[in-house]
Amino acid sequence: MRQDSARADIAAVIVAAGRGARAGGAVAKQWQMLAGRPVLAHTIDAFRRAAIAPIIVVVAPEDTARAATLAGNDARVVPGGDTRRASVRAALEALAAQPPHGVLIHDGARPLVSTALIGRMAAALGTQDAAAPALAVTDALWRGANGRVMAAVPRDGLYRAQTPQAFRFHAILAAHRGFDAGTGPEPADDVEMARTAGLDVAILPGEEDNIKLTWPGDLARAARLLEGRPMDIRSGSGFDVHRFGPGDAVVLCGVRIPFDRGLDGHSDADVGMHALTDAIYGALAEGDIGRHFPPSDPQWKGADSALFLRHAAGRIAARGYRLANADVTLICEAPKIGPHADAMAARLAEILGVEPGRIGVKATTTERLGFTGRGEGIAAMASATLVAR
Repeated sequence: MRQDSARADIAAVIVAAGRGARAGGAVAKQWQMLAGRPVLAHTIDAFRRAAIAPIIVVVAPEDTARAATLAGNDARVVPGGDTRRASVRAALEALAAQPPHGVLIHDGARPLVSTALIGRMAAALGTQDAAAPALAVTDALWRGANGRVMAAVPRDGLYRAQTPQAFRFHAILAAHRGFDAGTGPEPADDVEMARTAGLDVAILPGEEDNIKLTWPGDLARAARLLEGRPMDIRSGSGFDVHRFGPGDAVVLCGVRIPFDRGLDGHSDADVGMHALTDAIYGALAEGDIGRHFPPSDPQWKGADSALFLRHAAGRIAARGYRLANADVTLICEAPKIGPHADAMAARLAEILGVEPGRIGVKATTTERLGFTGRGEGIAAMASATLVAR
């Protein structure tokens, strides 16, 4: 099977091994609930929606089992160390066997990072060895002591650092491997680590909503920001055609219907399931069935099309979305679809892991016009709507 599409050779490291004591709460901030889900779940899904893979999630050793539930099959959990530097190093070493071109290193406690910002940081590695998002300081700055203002501090040239910070993989790995822990204080972040190793780091525009959860009130602020965001909705369409051939039944949307002919195709020629699968891939901007299951590959000869639809369903989850609804229209003069439509919807819902009420299956004719009207084959069109989790 073809590898699923992702931003060209860019990995993500999500650092979530700290305890976050300043945030308060009975559990570490990355495990506190935000809009009904753990903070870390939102962070992971942000990179899924941006099509970044692989994703390495670094957590405290005692949290690995809990993190594995969030990671699913498309992210890898790595036990972290006693410091942020040690945790990042552990993740980089986990990637070293199959090194990517670049890596985005992100705070697990920044759950509102946008797809656009992730994309800008990934793109920066096409021309830069290292880059980081930041916001220029606009407020007046003071130096204080004992609750009193002691001096004003010029703010020219000062920035508030954010993540994800982007690096050419071999450069940041070498920086971590070459760091001598006994020569000075721990670096505050990977930009400081990179600069210690002599790397030049470009500054890219950050985002005000990309807050790091640090203090007790930050979780409530993040919830308000999340609630005010426009819903992330994607839609896709699919179309497929198969001609009639010898046989005694057709398979449509996973249901076998006795008929005086069959449908010709490389797989089982389930035209309805093929159209729906393509609609899902289209919503994710991941091509079509032929891209993931090339017809030139003999292993897919006669394959059950449920295999293709299950793969598409897995891509929905892997990219951080859920299926809101899907609709399939079968176009033919015969066989009659109406008596089987409910069974077809139930079968599609079973494969996709949703309730049947989210799946529509119906049929129409072309009033005996065209190839379907002449009874030469069956066509299908489908649509799918995905919503960010």
